[in-house]
Amino acid sequence: MDQWLKQKKALWMLAIVFLLWMGSGCDAHSGKEDKGSASSQKGEASEAIRIGYQKYGTLNMLKARGDLEKRLKKLGYTVQWSLFPGGPQLLEAMNAGSLDFGHTGEAPPVFAQAAGTPLLYVATTPPNPAAEAILVPKNSPIRTIADLKGKKVALNKGSNVHYLLVQALEKAGLKLSDIQPVYLPPADARAAFEQGSVDAWVIWDPFYAAAEQGGKARVIADGQGLVVNREFFFASRSFAEKHADVVNIILEELKKVDRWASNDPKGVAAFLAPELGIDEQALETAAKRRTYNIEPVTDEVVAQQQQIADQFFQLGLLPKKIDVKEAVWREGK
Repeated sequence: MDQWLKQKKALWMLAIVFLLWMGSGCDAHSGKEDKGSASSQKGEASEAIRIGYQKYGTLNMLKARGDLEKRLKKLGYTVQWSLFPGGPQLLEAMNAGSLDFGHTGEAPPVFAQAAGTPLLYVATTPPNPAAEAILVPKNSPIRTIADLKGKKVALNKGSNVHYLLVQALEKAGLKLSDIQPVYLPPADARAAFEQGSVDAWVIWDPFYAAAEQGGKARVIADGQGLVVNREFFFASRSFAEKHADVVNIILEELKKVDRWASNDPKGVAAFLAPELGIDEQALETAAKRRTYNIEPVTDEVVAQQQQIADQFFQLGLLPKKIDVKEAVWREGK
């Protein structure tokens, strides 16, 4: 009898274990548990958002502050930042599939769209024509744009200053073929300029302000009356379609940085000097003449970009005509 009771007890224990195992299995496959499991896996996986930035601009300040990382971490994302010497190089990386988000001036996206880069304009800033200029050495005999005829002019090919140079030459009755363009990224262009290897340099802030600060450069024209000079923010098409929420979060954080920067140019300079290795006074000059805000890409903005694209095509610098509005982000569409 004792043996029979022991066997019966063992069978009941097995039955209880089996029922508990079955119940556990069913709960693990309920909708509620799936959602929690997915969230936890997402948090563990930490999908990386890849952002390209340049030495200056709101994105650079956002990177230095670290606010975006804190906000996206709660949603299971990390941020990978990559520094680029200019907009063309940044958009080349986006074309190669190496970036999700970035910023440039007005000309680079025109060239990038013509090259088939799957970019989308997601936001812009107000015009800022005073933040780029054509410089010559302080003691140069060059006084006007017309004096650039036959001279060597350094610039970053396909950048916002490329368009400034085209516009300035046209106003003076010259063409690109009337000068000798020397295509160099900012650091190399500055070295060439200081060594006297080129006669002029077309450049944007903060490099422009730093050159002014050094006392070795003189401005013969800035962008006022020649160009609009907006900053644009871009997402790759696939990223914007998949992560519209993240795009909006980035733009929200950029607006916060803009509000701070517009009210404290001295603070911006002190904040960025260690990050950029540029003199605080030069950075404060650049910060004071910068315009701040994050704005939508309106029909007016698209028309301005289309004008740039059409002019570059007419000059033979674009391989084909493009339709800028085809590259504008319409959230949810």
